[in-house]
Amino acid sequence: MIEKTIPELLEFGIINIDKSSGPTSFNISDFVRKTLDLRKTSHFGTLDPKVTGVLPIALNRACKLTGFFLGEDKEYVGIMRLHKEIELEKIKEKIKEKFLGEIIQMPPVKSRVKRQLRPRTIYKFELLEKQGKNILFRAEVQGGTYIRKLIDDLGKELGIGAHMLELRRVRAGIFKEYDKDYPIVNLYDFEKAVEEYKNGNEKLLRKIIIPAEIITELHPIVEIKKECVSRVLHGQPIYEKNLINKSKLKKSEIVCVFSEEKFIGMFKVINENKIFAKAMFVMQGIK
Repeated sequence: MIEKTIPELLEFGIINIDKSSGPTSFNISDFVRKTLDLRKTSHFGTLDPKVTGVLPIALNRACKLTGFFLGEDKEYVGIMRLHKEIELEKIKEKIKEKFLGEIIQMPPVKSRVKRQLRPRTIYKFELLEKQGKNILFRAEVQGGTYIRKLIDDLGKELGIGAHMLELRRVRAGIFKEYDKDYPIVNLYDFEKAVEEYKNGNEKLLRKIIIPAEIITELHPIVEIKKECVSRVLHGQPIYEKNLINKSKLKKSEIVCVFSEEKFIGMFKVINENKIFAKAMFVMQGIK
């Protein structure tokens, strides 16, 4: 892929912020927007103010992609506090019995979503270390799972009570705490990178902005012919004849459409009346 300029990255990029304890996810997103002097930013999935870790922030037109990233699996490391002493093996048995695979969870009172029972999948729930009533744990869960509620429910099932002391998100979908290609960045280093850029050195900022085309790691790529690009960008659906290669993708699948190395947008497969797909978001040329 052709290396983008910084203005292009700022128009259609993502920064993986290492959120500190205290500010809200909105506060972090707004801080990034103001610091970079952007029109708009948005975060991929809210973290409670006290929770730290992976918080991807979309820049300008990349905000249109947030819905295509949300719902991905999340991974957390945290500390729970038991209200009474209990053997570690009994906790592990209860987790295996009640808190692995599909569970039914009621969002907490303070959540912004409607309070109704929802199925959620717990892929892993590991107890790593125990010191007295404190237990270090790691959980890999379906997006939309409330970890604080998970710990509270575990405490109730054990009959002793439990609450969460600390929580850190170490992965949100494809965005990770440790990634050599696209490292997580704290606000101090982010500010430093922006200051360097304003002083003529773009090296640090370039290193932390992820091209939004990383969406291709979640959805398949389809390539269209160059001669139809202009019409597609102005609302025409993609016809089967516009495809470089015949597609076997099924109806309702979401695809990333390219023409050569140019990202065209996100489309939903239709497969009706010779129409292959219709646009969900198209990437007009950057002015």
